Amino acid sequence: MKSPVLALATVSTLASSSWSQAQTKKSSGDLSTIVMNAVSGGSAAGMIIELYEISGEKPRKITQVSTGEDGRVDLIGSGPLPLGKYELRFQIGDYFREQGVVVGDPAFLDFVPIRFSITDPAGHYHVPLICTPTGYTTYRGS
Repeated sequence: MKSPVLALATVSTLASSSWSQAQTKKSSGDLSTIVMNAVSGGSAAGMIIELYEISGEKPRKITQVSTGEDGRVDLIGSGPLPLGKYELRFQIGDYFREQGVVVGDPAFLDFVPIRFSITDPAGHYHVPLICTPTGYTTYRGS
C-alpha cells in the first residue's frame, strides 16, 4: 500500500493530466467529474454517481452513471445547460466495500453529496472528487 502522501501526489498528477486531455474536446456547456481513489493512488473506476436537480420540496433524480476506467464520467455531455441548483451523490461506501477496503458497518461515509449551482448555460462545470473511506476533498475544476 502506498503512503497517504504519495497516494495523494499520484492522484493529483493523474487528475491534472486527465484534465488537460479533456479540455481539448470540450467546447460548449457540459458537466463532468473525475473520481480519484486516494487509498490506491489511482482512478476510482466503477463508482456509482447520481445527479439530482434541487428545486421544490424534493430533489429530482436526473441520472445515475458509473465512472469509467479513468475515473471520469460526463453527466451532461453538451449544452446548453439548464440553470439551477444540483447535487452529485458519490456512492463511496459501496465503491470501497467492493474494492475490499474496510469501511465500517455502517460505513463512516456512505455517500458524499456535493451541491453546486449552474449559472452559465454554456459553462464548463467539472467537479472532481478525491476520496478515502473516511474523507474527501473537492473543488471546481476547469
